[in-house]
Amino acid sequence: MSASSRASAPPRVLTVAGSDSGGGAGIQADLKTMLALGVHGMSVLTAVTAQNSLGVQGAWELPVEAVRAQYRSVVDDIGVDAVKTGMLSSAELVETVAELIGGTAVPSVVDPVGVSKHGDSLLAAWALDSVRTKLLPVATVATPNLDEVAQLTGVEVESEDGMRRAAEAVLAYGPTWVLIKGGHLSGDAVDFLTDGSEEHWLRAPRFDNRHTHGTGCTLASAIASGLAKGRSVPAAVAAAKEYVTGAIAAGFALGGGIGPVDHGWRFGAGGA
Repeated sequence: MSASSRASAPPRVLTVAGSDSGGGAGIQADLKTMLALGVHGMSVLTAVTAQNSLGVQGAWELPVEAVRAQYRSVVDDIGVDAVKTGMLSSAELVETVAELIGGTAVPSVVDPVGVSKHGDSLLAAWALDSVRTKLLPVATVATPNLDEVAQLTGVEVESEDGMRRAAEAVLAYGPTWVLIKGGHLSGDAVDFLTDGSEEHWLRAPRFDNRHTHGTGCTLASAIASGLAKGRSVPAAVAAAKEYVTGAIAAGFALGGGIGPVDHGWRFGAGGA
């Protein structure tokens, strides 16, 4: 690629995650988010799911060699400015992806996906230790929700007061920053970001809208997009929170269950 053509290219963000055939979460949500935020999205597929608004009907993990080959193919030729991880269903996949990210000198956002919005397990129980000891230590930002915090650390959060303790427990595994997502609490949608010294509380109104499929994937991808643009972690997280809040407000019904957030809400797309 010539210097002139490279200069005109947008920042490059790589998502390492599973496919959501319904289009609301996973790789599909990641790439929509990246497009909406003005970065070039690339993908490493880790699993294929049969999934719709009602839940996950089946999941098929890709071989480790296929995941590694996709990653090397993209990074070694195109390059990357930030990496985001999502569904990594087995310990072997977690450890492979952790090794790949650890050898790539760019910011990484780890969304430690444990269960889907419908309660379907997306991570084998025996893979949790690999997430703790291999993946979290290479994360620039880890973005667990309260259920994932409980899975990883045993800390049960029932109020905002418990979010700082949850963050400390996750930081003990080695990520540089942790964003504790408090969306499952009552009241405002509040998230807590810290690196152990700086603290940032991010608040947004809670909308009376059940169509929130893909929020976790979307938020992590939005953070990675901000980091790829050179923003600081607090600035990238704040901008991502604003984007996701608008996407949740514009979430729309699809099928008979939980519909997706609207990734194109700023353009009047999706359910508008």
